[in-house]
Amino acid sequence: MRDAPYFGDLADGPDGAAYWLTAADGVRLRVAAWRGGDRGTVLLFPGRTEYVEKYGRAASDFLKRGYSTVAIDWRGQGLADRLVPNPLVGYVRRFTEYQHDVAALMAALPALNLPRPLHVLAHSMGGCIALRALINGMPVRSAAFSAPMWDINLPRRMRPVARIVGAASHPFGFSKRFVPGTSLQKTYVDAADFAGNELTTDADMYAYMRAQVAARVELALGGPSIGWVGAALREVAALSRHPSPALPVITFLGSEERIVCSTAIARRMARWPGGRLVEVPGARHEVMMETLDTRARFFDETSAFFTAAQDAAQPGPEAA
Repeated sequence: MRDAPYFGDLADGPDGAAYWLTAADGVRLRVAAWRGGDRGTVLLFPGRTEYVEKYGRAASDFLKRGYSTVAIDWRGQGLADRLVPNPLVGYVRRFTEYQHDVAALMAALPALNLPRPLHVLAHSMGGCIALRALINGMPVRSAAFSAPMWDINLPRRMRPVARIVGAASHPFGFSKRFVPGTSLQKTYVDAADFAGNELTTDADMYAYMRAQVAARVELALGGPSIGWVGAALREVAALSRHPSPALPVITFLGSEERIVCSTAIARRMARWPGGRLVEVPGARHEVMMETLDTRARFFDETSAFFTAAQDAAQPGPEAA
């Protein structure tokens, strides 16, 4: 594990450090660790287009509440290896490939010297990746989700076409092309004005996100590819057939959500034994990057949930 670039001035968080990891299939990844909290460690699974520096302020909020944090650049975004010649195209061949990234992160944890127990916090696309990892037995004490991508807002009539055309093996080779209408040659926050954006109602947090990709264009990622959408639809359909893991879970969902499917989230949480769904009035997709009051509520409730999960754990060997 070697040192990797970390843009602390952009992260605006506690002292942190980044490292290169290599997944089992040879893809280079980047992780960042913010140490100092001794209550446990939050494994932060970002969403599509995101990178570790975006969660510097979140790491500060967790540190104030006693938790260390580690975040990852998934394959195809941040400073991890990009997967297609145009680095702004969001692409993955199969969503299960992200599980190689999860495995690399979990294997690196002993060397990162982070406190136990472990909890996962997953946002948007990270929520889809985390659900698969939990079903596969990822050893964490509890899980929290922010607007998890357990389905995406896509008209029903377009779904069969997206699954077929988006397949990597499709003879016309559309899988690595931008989705029509979303072919952003820059990241969303750079392309969309604050007014009417779908991420947050907080102007300061929107400016924070914009400043990061303006200062470091190598962090930027544009719209999803047709292949990414097809892979995502196949994965959420597959996951919907699995029962929820036997694990304490809390999920936050803004009332103004427009990016992921709120119905799929409500349906999953209704059949998650002991799971709790928290609806956040007025919030958009990025609940962790909303107004000060909303952020304080999110980090207070999430940290308290992690602590309660630790206190309720049965005594015995520490697996997480």
